[in-house]
Amino acid sequence: MRRSGPGETRRTCHRPRGASMKMVIAVIKPFKLEEVRDALVAVGVHGMTASEVKGYGRQKGHTEIYRGAEYAVNFLPKIRIEVAVPSDRVDKVVEAVIASAKTLPCSIKGATKPKVCPRCSVHSPTA
Repeated sequence: MRRSGPGETRRTCHRPRGASMKMVIAVIKPFKLEEVRDALVAVGVHGMTASEVKGYGRQKGHTEIYRGAEYAVNFLPKIRIEVAVPSDRVDKVVEAVIASAKTLPCSIKGATKPKVCPRCSVHSPTA
């Protein structure tokens, strides 16, 4: 590998210069994280960010009984995954997330549908 001199930049990724990137964001159920990760690795994604989040949608939470008292759980635990991919691979990544995160035979419209955002800036580190 060639070393970079002063004023030179070193490219660390293997995509052509000027190729645009997209950020794919999906909120999934916690027990589906490993399946989604395996599906992403199978389509060539080598990194992602996963965060624990809470939210509600059509489920609207549920009630639990703890030490004899009933509590309303309005926000359910979820996992938010973020994956930065080249624009030409977005469709494969979205399909992989939807297929692997599905929990029902006929999923509810809009459930687990990843959002695709333009990536503001992608910079290669400089030496």
